[in-house]
Amino acid sequence: MSRSINYSASPLLASKTPAWRSKFVVAALAAAFLGLAGRAAYVQVFGNDFFQRQGEVRYARTLELPANRGKIFDRNGLLLASSVVAQSIWAIPEDVDKADPKLRELAKLLEMPLAELRKRLSNEDKTFVWIKRQVDEPVARKIAELGIKGVYQRREYKRQYPEGEAAAHVVGFTNVEDRGQEGVELAFNQQLAGKNGSRRVIKDRLGRVVEDVRDVVPPVDGPDLQLSIDAKVQYFAYQKLREAVQTHKAKAGSAVVLDVQTGEVLALANYPSYDPNRRQNLSGEQLRNRALTDSFEPGSTMKPFIAALALEKGLVRPTTVIQTAPGRITIGGSSISDSHPNGALTVEEVIQKSSNVGTVKMAMQMHPREMWEIFAQAGFGQKPQLPFPGAVGGRLRPYKTWRPIEQATMSYGYGLSTSLFQLAQAYTIFARDGEYIPVTMFKAEGPSAGIQVFSPEHARAVRKMLGMAAAPGGTATRAQTVGYSVGGKTGTARKQEGKGYAIGKYRSFFVGLAPVEQPRVVVAVMVDEPSNGQFYGGLVAAPVFSETVQQTLRILGVQPDVTVQPRIVTDFVEESF
Repeated sequence: MSRSINYSASPLLASKTPAWRSKFVVAALAAAFLGLAGRAAYVQVFGNDFFQRQGEVRYARTLELPANRGKIFDRNGLLLASSVVAQSIWAIPEDVDKADPKLRELAKLLEMPLAELRKRLSNEDKTFVWIKRQVDEPVARKIAELGIKGVYQRREYKRQYPEGEAAAHVVGFTNVEDRGQEGVELAFNQQLAGKNGSRRVIKDRLGRVVEDVRDVVPPVDGPDLQLSIDAKVQYFAYQKLREAVQTHKAKAGSAVVLDVQTGEVLALANYPSYDPNRRQNLSGEQLRNRALTDSFEPGSTMKPFIAALALEKGLVRPTTVIQTAPGRITIGGSSISDSHPNGALTVEEVIQKSSNVGTVKMAMQMHPREMWEIFAQAGFGQKPQLPFPGAVGGRLRPYKTWRPIEQATMSYGYGLSTSLFQLAQAYTIFARDGEYIPVTMFKAEGPSAGIQVFSPEHARAVRKMLGMAAAPGGTATRAQTVGYSVGGKTGTARKQEGKGYAIGKYRSFFVGLAPVEQPRVVVAVMVDEPSNGQFYGGLVAAPVFSETVQQTLRILGVQPDVTVQPRIVTDFVEESF
């Protein structure tokens, strides 16, 4: 039998509830609904753009689609630089199990200590960290097969340089971000790089693409570049230069080869060099493009310009006799000497024997301004018109500041400075019948027009003198080459240190042209600080010139102009400094 309960008898229920309490509850509920309505209006109407952006930050990403960098070719279409696909390894540190035994295998594949790998995975950013950029494709496949949770790959491009160290200073290299750092890669970085594309996507927390949210903007690949460099000439010049530097225990060396018909740079080599495919622990000594960045006093290579100017001004003829005895001359209290007395010499013989005294006697008949103008027209003291970073203009002081002794020393190459490239370009004047021609790093379609500096008659007369300097009785007999006539001038300059000249330190160089009657190339060679007993340019640099000229002319298809093989010359006439 159920018991009846009288709820009204409960003292709690029997008590009267104040009217304000119920009103308060109703008002609180109404205020809450009003707050929710206001917040909804703020989120969906007034602050909609902000919250949309914040939402997209958490799930939407704009992926950059890298453009393929343009290729670099030599004049014959041989590949000098190209891009290949390379995977970069990245990770989400918070998702990686630090105790996973596969990490040891991953570290081994990446050629890094396990401790270094774990350090990277302990990065402050728990959502992204690069482990290693641009690994080879076979390594990337093995890493993918490991299947380590939280480790992913991203497709990038890696630059490759088939010609290696031989063309390193011409082509240069890019960094891991595919931006040019040296050489052509740096000078034409913007052109080669092209324009990256983009892709807007939705990703999950593991970085996987769920769907695209807008049309893909395709990348625009960079255009290819075709240089004037001939890879075969470049390689041969580099090999012969390296042999000379190592044989003479020198500090460094450079070589420049120019086509005098078109102004094209066929080779620009330096040693020491580096492999642009492997750039660990590179030094400034390896990176320097010495042919363009190093300046030096050109020594006796300036004498042909003085002879040409003297002919141009009507001061002398090629057969004019100049008395150089007793082998020295005093100007302003300073004595200038030849390496040995020569006596009476014609102007031709002054260049052949490289007489300082004979050159100074011609120069002192001129006004300093006339010498300065000719030097300036030959490009000295002016930066070469090449896009390479770091190219120097050398030093040519205003003629108004020259003292007589300075005018005298400048006539045989002391008191001014130049780069090897400037010197090579200046000698195009003698190769092109008095015309100074512009040079280019890109393949040219035909002959280039230049600026007339000397008359053709006088330029050819000096060219004959250069041929005599390389013939028996001259200072550069070792510049002779089989099958081709050559002409040129040696130089041996003491190196400056502080305010004076170093004892026993020299730069040996040779600049010349071939064939003599109808020149096709100008070749300049410099060897820095030879220290194996020989330092004259005719002994150190001239043989490199000889071998480079012979190979270059054969590659260019130039017919030999010497039918009789030249005899071996055993005597050597020391040049004057």
